[in-house]
Amino acid sequence: MAEKTPKTETFVWEGIDRKGDRLKGELSGLNPMLVKAQLRQQGINPIRVRKKSKPLLGGGKKIKPMDIALFTRQMATMMKSGVPLLQSFDIIADGMEKPAMRELTLEIKQGVAAGNSLANSLRKKPQYFDDLYCNLVDAGEQSGALETLLDRVATYKEKTEALKAKVKKAMTYPIAVIVVAVIVSAILLIKVVPQFQSVFEGFGAELPAFTQMVINLSELLQEWWLIVLLALIGFAYAFGAAYKRSEALRNNVDRTLLKLPLVGAITYKSAVARYARTLSTTFAAGVPLVEALDSVGGAAGNVVFRNAVRKVKQDVSSGMQLNFSMRTANVFPAMAIQMAAIGEESGSLDSMLDKVAEYYEAEVDNMVDNLTTLMEPMIMAVLGVLVGGLIIAMYLPIFQLGAVV
Repeated sequence: MAEKTPKTETFVWEGIDRKGDRLKGELSGLNPMLVKAQLRQQGINPIRVRKKSKPLLGGGKKIKPMDIALFTRQMATMMKSGVPLLQSFDIIADGMEKPAMRELTLEIKQGVAAGNSLANSLRKKPQYFDDLYCNLVDAGEQSGALETLLDRVATYKEKTEALKAKVKKAMTYPIAVIVVAVIVSAILLIKVVPQFQSVFEGFGAELPAFTQMVINLSELLQEWWLIVLLALIGFAYAFGAAYKRSEALRNNVDRTLLKLPLVGAITYKSAVARYARTLSTTFAAGVPLVEALDSVGGAAGNVVFRNAVRKVKQDVSSGMQLNFSMRTANVFPAMAIQMAAIGEESGSLDSMLDKVAEYYEAEVDNMVDNLTTLMEPMIMAVLGVLVGGLIIAMYLPIFQLGAVV
């Protein structure tokens, strides 16, 4: 059984340098004694060295995909600069602001220091590094071109995360419109309409149907608003839990998103961009086309494309050209198919697919910007109709009373 590698910790220190100035900072080490020895080597007399405490509420601890992209870019830069691998981990960890990322970096370093390859050390953290990431790093280590592969992986992660952020931005706007409209309408129905209702009771006349409908809805919300709110929260929670557990529900949501106006086009083009970006990166890394397609389906992020890529893989395995198989899948746009055909004929499939990815990423970027511009007047229109409708409903009896007088 292999001996367990000691865990590196982060220590906060205070000391005095040769000039008598008081200094403080942070250092990574196995224990306080080694940190003090390291400080003395730098001409600093340590006064106090203590283990860095963790945040009480764990603020900012969650590692996001963009953090992994930044880590990859830093690793690629270090390797290209000729910095040894283990020393690269120390430099990156010292520069990390997020404690969880610093800890993750040092854990990976310990795995490599214990004799494991970088790819195997990353595979021990599957929640942060997927199979595609680890396979590309493994290909780099096997071919002796780790710095080149890390640069490609960094570019891949940066592009895909930027694309996801744009799509998320596009999805957020319609949801924001609905939420704002519901909140404004609820406030008017619960707080404003009852004030008018007390005035109408003194009229002693029959109210217009539209006004009566609004009043009935207001009375319902006043009495049951808490239950309605809990029901909405419960539905959102239940849907989220079912979405995580049910593959059939996720597949139906994926298919529905592609059919929606505006959002469907953004989802479709982003899936094409991810497909082209992933296949370009893996194929350029020297991974055989059939094996590369294994990683591409999941990276597309949509069940329609996942099924299409599975069919493409079967066709390519049987000897069919990639572009012809993409055409028979009836999912991919004509431009992507033509570019794949040119790439296969010229032997530059990876660069052609890279151009496809760049084109559709730019398309998504433009569509998100256009959607943002379009949604601003739509928000005003929706809120105007809701608020204006409620105001008209409240003033209709007053108008009718004026006409009678």
